[in-house]
This record gives sequence, C-alpha cells and structure tokens, in this order.
Amino acid sequence: MAAVAVAMQAATVKVDRIEPTDWYVGLHNAVPSVQLMAYGPGIREAEVSTTYPGAVIDSLVRLDSPNYLLIYMNLAGAQPGTMPLNFKLGKAKKTVNYTLQAREMPGSQRRGFTNADVLYMLMPDRFADGNPGNNVVAGMRSATCDRSRPSVRHGGDLEGIRQHLDYLNELGVTALWFTPVLENDSPEAFGTNDTYHGYATTNYYRVDPRFGTNEEYRQLVREAHSKGLKVVMDMIFNHCGFEHPWVADMPSHDWFNLKDWLQESGGTSDSRGTSFQQTSYKLAPVLDPYASAVDRRETVQGWFVSTMPDLNQNNPHVMNYLIQNSIWWIETVGIDGIRMDTYPYAYEAPMARWMRTLDREYPNFNVVGETWFEQPAYTAAWQKDSRIARENSYLKTVMDFSFYAMVDSAAIEVTDGQWRGFNRVYNSLMQDYLYPNPSSVMAFIENHDTDRFLGEGRDARKLKQALALLLTVNRIPQLYYGTEVLMNGTKRITDGYVRKDFVGGFPGDSRNAFTAQGRTAEENDMFNWLSTVLHWRQGNKCITQGRQTQFIPFNGLYVVARRLGGRTVMTIVNGTEQARLLPVKRYAEVIDGHTTARDVPTGNTINLTNDITLQPRGTLILEF
Repeated sequence: MAAVAVAMQAATVKVDRIEPTDWYVGLHNAVPSVQLMAYGPGIREAEVSTTYPGAVIDSLVRLDSPNYLLIYMNLAGAQPGTMPLNFKLGKAKKTVNYTLQAREMPGSQRRGFTNADVLYMLMPDRFADGNPGNNVVAGMRSATCDRSRPSVRHGGDLEGIRQHLDYLNELGVTALWFTPVLENDSPEAFGTNDTYHGYATTNYYRVDPRFGTNEEYRQLVREAHSKGLKVVMDMIFNHCGFEHPWVADMPSHDWFNLKDWLQESGGTSDSRGTSFQQTSYKLAPVLDPYASAVDRRETVQGWFVSTMPDLNQNNPHVMNYLIQNSIWWIETVGIDGIRMDTYPYAYEAPMARWMRTLDREYPNFNVVGETWFEQPAYTAAWQKDSRIARENSYLKTVMDFSFYAMVDSAAIEVTDGQWRGFNRVYNSLMQDYLYPNPSSVMAFIENHDTDRFLGEGRDARKLKQALALLLTVNRIPQLYYGTEVLMNGTKRITDGYVRKDFVGGFPGDSRNAFTAQGRTAEENDMFNWLSTVLHWRQGNKCITQGRQTQFIPFNGLYVVARRLGGRTVMTIVNGTEQARLLPVKRYAEVIDGHTTARDVPTGNTINLTNDITLQPRGTLILEF
C-alpha cells in the first residue's frame, strides 16, 4: 500500500513505453482485442481512458509488479490514426498518443513458403558485414566484435545480407531463413561467449542495432521480395534473454517457470550453488503416455540455460503478448513465414492457440516448428491434424530430424542388403504414412545446431548424394549457408566451428567465395552443381506435386522417383565405394518404356535400354 500511496501522490505519470509499439486495425479474424503492456514506475494503479472513435477499453489488468499495466482494448470499429490514451494516477494525468496503422493487405493475401521453395538458412552475424560501423554500439552490454573468437560476435548484419541478394538468386534458392534478428542486449557469459546467435531476446519489438534497424529489416524484406525471395523469421516463445526487463522486475509471479532460484542467485544468471533447474533436453516425456510428472516438468519447465529464462505460456497474458508480437512482425515487416525455435519445450495448448490464431488471420501463411526428435512418429504427432496426436497442434510444418540423422549415417556407412547406409533413409521415408501432409515437412542435412554434413572433410561426392535426395524427395528442403562452397566444421570444441564466417563477407578477407573468381576449383564445381539443380527445381511440378516411388536399396544403389503427367525424375545414389551397376529392368515401372534420359546436373544423355554404371558414391538425377 505504501508504494500505491507514493504513486497516487506523484506529480506526473511516467509511461516509459507501451508494447506493441503500435498496432494494426482490421485484424478481426485474429485479435480484435489487443493487449497493450504499459511500462512505468507505479503505472499499475493508473486509470486509462480514450475518446478515440471505435476504440473501447475492455479491461485493465493490474499485475503483481507496480510497474506494469495491461490495457485490453477492442479495436474492431477503429480506423487508422492517432489514438490518445489518457492515464490518470491520483491527481496526475498524462496522454500518450498511440498509432493505429492501416494494413498493407488482407491476411489472406500473405503467402507462406511451401515445398515449391528451397530455404537458405543463414546466421546474420556470420554471413556478411555490410556496415562495419554498427559492429559495436555504444550503450550495449557487450562491446565485443572479434572474428578470432568463435563464440562471440563477428560483425555480420542485415546490410551484409542485402548486398548479397543477387548471389542468392544466382545460387537458386527461393526463401531465406535468418536466425533471430531481435535485440540480444546481453553481456558475455562468464567472459567466454555472447548471444551473437540471437536466441536470447531482450526486446521483442526492436532489431538488434548491431544487425541494423527495424526499417532496414523492412527494406531488406521488400528488396528480397522484389528479387523473388521470401523471408522466414526465427522466433522464440520458449524463453527470452536474462537482460529482458521482465527478469529484474517480473510482471507477475508466474511470468516465468521455476524462477525461485533467482532469489538464491541474487538476481544474477550465475546458477552455481543454487536449485536452478535446466531442461533435460529430452523431448520424449512431452508425448510419452507413460511419462512421469518429474520428467515432463524437467523438459518443459526447466530453463534452456541460466541466461535464457523460461517463459510460462500457460499465463494467458504472456501468451497474448507473444501472439501479438508475431502478428506485429508479419504486418510491419512483411515476413513470409516463421520458424519457431524449441517448439515442444513450450506448453502445447497455448502454442496451439497461437497457431489457430495465425491460421484464422493468415490462412496461407506457414510456420515451421523445431521438433528435434529422430523418430518420425514423434515428429508426425506435432503436425496439424495428426491422427496420432493427443491434441491438434495446428502446426502446419515440422522439421524432419529423422531425415537429417539417416542421411548423416548413410554418408559414413556402406549401403548393404539389410539396414545400413541408404536403407536408413528408405526406412525413414517409408513412415510418411504417419504424416497428415508429408509435403509440408521440412528436411535438411545440417543446420546451425548440428555438425556440418562434411564434418572436417570435403567429400563433395557424398554431399551431392545428400543434396540430390534433399532436393527431389517429397519435402520442403532447407540448406545451410556455405554448403554450396564446401564449408565444413564440427561442434567438437564449440558451436562456433559450425558457424564460421562466409569467406568474402567480411572486410579483410583474403578471397571472396561469393564470386566464381574467388572460389577454388572444387568450390566452383560444388556451387555450379547445386545451382544447376536449384534452378531446375524452381517451378518443377514433378518435384512438388509428383507421386513418389522409392525402391529398397539394391546392389548398394538407392532410387527415388517422382512422376507427374507423363514426366519422371529418377534420383539414383550409390552408397558404396565401388562402381555399381543399376539393372534397368528392375525399375521398369518408373522408366515405363523410355529409352533415354537427361542427367540434370551435367546435361549428359543416359541410355535407359542398357544397365547403368554408377561410380563410387556416384549420383544421377535423371529426367525423362
């Protein structure tokens, strides 16, 4: 009560900020009632009114902290303009002008990514430094930019991406997925690493100034669109960064999961000697019908790391905030999709509510959830309308970690007559009957959280095999930056070694792999091979809509065919280190009397009337 009395006697009302920073009218299918979160000392006890036509304040929610006030407003009848919000605290008054924006287009006109796209995943900090002037920003908690250290910022930014959009067109990808670009205003953790990766958000409405500005992000998306490239935004609903204002001043006691240890640590992220509970990183208990309460709690409520507080999505105000934030970025920047980090670590029901909300407003939009489990049955249960799920997730696209793991195994094993090598890929794809929509499953062979496919080697033969399958099977393919120029590395020492700088993207680089002149002969061979296949894939309905037929590996050879309207694509990979013969009669059902085929990457003509020889670890992508 003492704090209330002080606030009531205040000479002024201070509103530090309101989130969302502005809003859009006409969102009738999603959230006609918007939650405005006002920050300010003692603001909880304020009364709020408005005279803006069509705007109605439904309720005020006063949380545990005196420094937050939630204002729920129905804007169904409002038009774009400046809406005055009148705050009254005792005798003190303050008017804040809040902007209501017009939408650029109805939600139904926004088109997400599909299996007709190939996503190119990149880390802004490691791709290209287009503006060295923002490498260090005054006032931020970390002033480090040191390319010699693999676990801190290197200086890449949005401008660096913008400057290389033509390169991405040349390569032939159609969509870009950046790791998170929002503000991560955190210090170096224990003096060894920082949040260059972007997964520790400290401001949900601001691009990290070391990457650029909100307007630069918007312009980058627009320029990408003008070049036929979609943009997918990486978001994290499971956790935020430790330096987010919510941590030092929790809006309510249940804003975070398992936060009591913060009292033991004195409000720091140093959890040593406390009862801190880190997640087990084991996702099985989330769907396990026999899971113990303790296992499930450790998975879902445990923090990812002590520097990333675990948000409680079961608090409806937390979830409203996150849902609105995703809508705001769709409307403000024009993104074409969302990749949701650590999807099963968050609570199922609130996440399903988010998916239903987006689908009502943006029926043609797409979201892919990170579902890191290598069993197809687990992943399939997370896809929208799954027949095997406990509850409908409404998540349209899931990530195929089984494909990643099986292709990785096939690269180091010899394909035999039983289950090793490409038999593993066959057996993984065989389980597609579990998915409601296999065409909306995202496959990949590597990303920022795994070892590079090449490991510490540069065997382009095996890489071409993996890519040939990735780009022709019934999936949404995702590539990782630098694969096209044979970038390699493992996490044996640190994640930074699978997140190396793209050569030529940074001032002082000795060569420029963005150009043919700056690439080695073997890098050009890989780039040209992949670019040829990617451009061929664009608009190729046989790949995106064709019926898929796969053959059990025979004589070390694995064959997958796609057929549509009399056209056939036949991908053949040799999973052995010896030359192998493909008996064409065995594949007569897909060859269907054709006598010749064209090998897509090379343009060579292949005679289909004779058995075909594949070189050790050889690959063919035949069309006829």
